[in-house]
Amino acid sequence: MSASETRKSSAIVMAAAVVVIIYGMQFAKALLVPFLLAAFIALITVRPMLWLQQRRVPAVLAALLIVLFVMLILAVVGTVVGRSIAEFTAALPGYQARLDRIVADVLAFMAEHLNGDDSIQDLGDLINPGRVMGFVTVFLNAMRGVLTSVFLIFFTVVFILLEASQLRTKIEAAFGVEADFERPRLFLINLGRYLGIKTLVSVATGFLAWLLTWSIGLDFPLLWGMLAFLLNYVPTIGSIIAAVPAILLALVQLGPAEATATMIGFVAINVAFGNFIEPRLMGYGVGISPLVVFVGLIFWYWVFGPVGMLLSVPLTMVVKLLLETDDETRWIAVLLGSERDAAHSLADDERQESARRRG
Repeated sequence: MSASETRKSSAIVMAAAVVVIIYGMQFAKALLVPFLLAAFIALITVRPMLWLQQRRVPAVLAALLIVLFVMLILAVVGTVVGRSIAEFTAALPGYQARLDRIVADVLAFMAEHLNGDDSIQDLGDLINPGRVMGFVTVFLNAMRGVLTSVFLIFFTVVFILLEASQLRTKIEAAFGVEADFERPRLFLINLGRYLGIKTLVSVATGFLAWLLTWSIGLDFPLLWGMLAFLLNYVPTIGSIIAAVPAILLALVQLGPAEATATMIGFVAINVAFGNFIEPRLMGYGVGISPLVVFVGLIFWYWVFGPVGMLLSVPLTMVVKLLLETDDETRWIAVLLGSERDAAHSLADDERQESARRRG
């Protein structure tokens, strides 16, 4: 078999393996999603646990304290928000009916002043703002459903945190102290830092969204704060998705002036955090091109549902790291990366080529 035929066969086998893995993950998402959430929580909380260990707190006690604190917050927030979800779900048909009437009135006004243009009627068939408001209950109910596996998540986080403190020793014993694990170590440090900062920014975003909607007099302000908190993990479009249902509810419940104020408030919050505060705290991007972030968002949502959407960036970063470890797939990782990463990769290749010529 020639070299080209071998490469084609390898590509076909690899593509088939990828398809099998993707459908396997989708089939097993009921089991995988709690573990992904546990890994997500562990990456955020590993630094506080190590900080406690440095102050002579035993590893088991430190892990239990951190996880109990996180679970207590989730339980309190879940109970309060769960009540709001139930009330919002009961009131949703009334909101949707009022919103449909507003849309019908606007379309009728436009048709009257555009001489009965048929395209207005076609536009009315496409617009369904009530579905956008219904997305809130679907999304938050899906998240609440995942949290029913709280004991599985709890014990998984504890074991991950306990393992983290011993991981370096085990790796050195298994592969020797000369093994090069610097790149994965730095990746995990950067990923944990990214998730930690993103969580702090998301908490601040959710708090300000709650304060904004509460001060305007919008129903269910806790719901809009929680939605803003969760969707802030979704780059670029998450803040837009979180703002739209609140703006529509303000229009239905209070009127155009309050809807405009809600929109201005959400824009101010997201511009302040997204363009100024978060980049200053991060000091670096996620290392993935914006197009890949958007495609990854859709892909991981298809595979894992709402949790996949929230974790789309970390999951895509993990895939990129795995592709970088193999010379045959490194080019895919470069295409997935940002322009800065591509420039660094090109510079590394030039340095290696220069060193090879000198050698």
